[in-house]
Amino acid sequence: MTAIMKEARRAPGSELLKNHPRLLELAYAASKRLIALGYPLARRLAPRLAERAMVRSEELLKGYAFNCQMCGQCILHSTGMTCPMNCPKNLRNGPCGGVRPNGHCEVIPELPCVWAQAWERSRHMLIYADEIKVVQPPVNRQLQGTSAWVNMLDGIDTRAPKGWQAGERR
Repeated sequence: MTAIMKEARRAPGSELLKNHPRLLELAYAASKRLIALGYPLARRLAPRLAERAMVRSEELLKGYAFNCQMCGQCILHSTGMTCPMNCPKNLRNGPCGGVRPNGHCEVIPELPCVWAQAWERSRHMLIYADEIKVVQPPVNRQLQGTSAWVNMLDGIDTRAPKGWQAGERR
């Protein structure tokens, strides 16, 4: 297995975690099932508490592990378990074309390109490896600070921002 690039920004120990995308995708699949089973009941019992708990747990866990920016539309499983919102240009699809020959960012030359990391890590995944090839709609900034898990369960994360449609002509 090829060595995986060092993370541009990282919390202590999180790089080791992100350099095992196969394990992370299995954890993602298991978490998705558990949350899909447990959250609807929690929301019926205590709606505000359940949502706050989801937001806080994402801030803590995904913040530590992935430097999560809480965009509310998490696509980690589609980007080699590398958060694309850590790109200095906030690119939802990448790389920008300005990635340096050494794989570093054109904006912050001392940092590896987030998208180069995403591509390399996605090649080590089993379930979601090819999802990095799917073009993502722009981030809906209205979802900033909300729970990506809740938005996924409610189908909000897949709705394109108002006024944006793929292939739309003006």
